[in-house]
Amino acid sequence: MPPATTSAPTPGAIFDSLVASIDRSSLRDELDVRDIPAPTGLAPYAIAFAADVNPARHADDSDLGTGRIVILYDPEEPEGWGGPVRVVAFAQAPLETEIGLDPFVADVAWSWLVDALSARGAAYTAISGTATKVLSTGYGELAEQGSGAQLELRASWSPLDTDLRPHVEGWAELLCMVAGYPPAPEGVAVLPPRRASRD
Repeated sequence: MPPATTSAPTPGAIFDSLVASIDRSSLRDELDVRDIPAPTGLAPYAIAFAADVNPARHADDSDLGTGRIVILYDPEEPEGWGGPVRVVAFAQAPLETEIGLDPFVADVAWSWLVDALSARGAAYTAISGTATKVLSTGYGELAEQGSGAQLELRASWSPLDTDLRPHVEGWAELLCMVAGYPPAPEGVAVLPPRRASRD
């Protein structure tokens, strides 16, 4: 009798296993996470989540931070991905105006992402992204809003393994950090919590 052959898992089964690994993620209590519609046309398989930092869970006046993460899976391994899976992440939070003027704040935010992924043992390749600080001043009917600042980080990378838990947990930690929440790994700077009102 010839030996039994085992068929390779289908792309759908592989994607299901990726989603299962995401479901095992342990996220910080400060986050309210929900499913959102995944973008279409980027990959045959995709899943997306949004998260808000909820200051009501703690006795402070930190502004809300917000973020999104999209997991794309394409067994054809598109050029530039370096693998079949691509993570696309976004994090945003308001800043004190004086912190927004710091020329190094964008560099610090990018280092937070790299450190958060490293601390969780996330293996990846082809990382890219932008860290942007936005300064604004209200005029005319918006003059009473005064001045404000905002930090945005957009990044994407390709995991080198099928366990996406450390990647999702790293994104979640980044989101809390840009919103000003400790604790953080030793040696990593933390922005102070932001006030709800603008200067």
